[in-house]
Amino acid sequence: MPLEAGSPHQNLSCYADIRKRACQIAVRFPTPDFFKDFSRDVRLSEKIFETDPIIARLYAFVAEKLENDFGHGLEHAVKVTRDAGALMLIEGKAAGYSDAFANRNVIIAQCAGLLHDIKRKEKNHAEKGGEYAIDLLKKYPFSPDEAQNISQAIKNHEAFKTPLEIRTPEGLLVSDCLYDADKFRWGPDNFTGTVWDMVCFSQTPLSEFVAFYPKAMQGLAKIRDSFRTRTGKKYGPQFIDIGISIGEELYKVITSEFIRFI
Repeated sequence: MPLEAGSPHQNLSCYADIRKRACQIAVRFPTPDFFKDFSRDVRLSEKIFETDPIIARLYAFVAEKLENDFGHGLEHAVKVTRDAGALMLIEGKAAGYSDAFANRNVIIAQCAGLLHDIKRKEKNHAEKGGEYAIDLLKKYPFSPDEAQNISQAIKNHEAFKTPLEIRTPEGLLVSDCLYDADKFRWGPDNFTGTVWDMVCFSQTPLSEFVAFYPKAMQGLAKIRDSFRTRTGKKYGPQFIDIGISIGEELYKVITSEFIRFI
């Protein structure tokens, strides 16, 4: 028996097929230049992530808490963590940080990355996540200032909101690195994973998804000018441009190949 158009099962089936088409489109686009130009910093961030005992402990905690059904689960958190650490290495070097100070702040940025969506399913998730982090990090070997930097970065990671004022340069840099690493995900990742996890979780009818699509693309374009670090301002727009190109091509596919399901 064919599935009824617009039924939850039909929507899930359509979204699975659309996701496959999105991945086929995305694979034709180049890897963002950030990963080529700063491959050393990305690798070093990955090494710190894999070997630091504080990060290992926090990762184990987050892995039990984050759910992967809303597009902002563990895979997303790990990518943000990696890139936040790489951005800290790059920006810290430009700021004249010593290796020891830069590496310590990589750990701070990575902790913010792991925890930034810990309250993702709640209203005002950034604010609540930041407050949650302050309490949680009392059990970890961080100074009050370091824990505050993590908390403030989490509170400041949402787009289209005025960020809280941060008084220390290292605190501001942690915040900006987290924000930019999170917004890198609004590029290709948006159409190869995040969007489909979100709509399947919310059980959004395909007709509503398509109707909202143009407005969502406009919001995506606004992210281009929101990056905060010097590196993010230079490389971030390319992530978004690739995402927009994928999204535009995919929209044509949806409104032609899947029109009968709308």
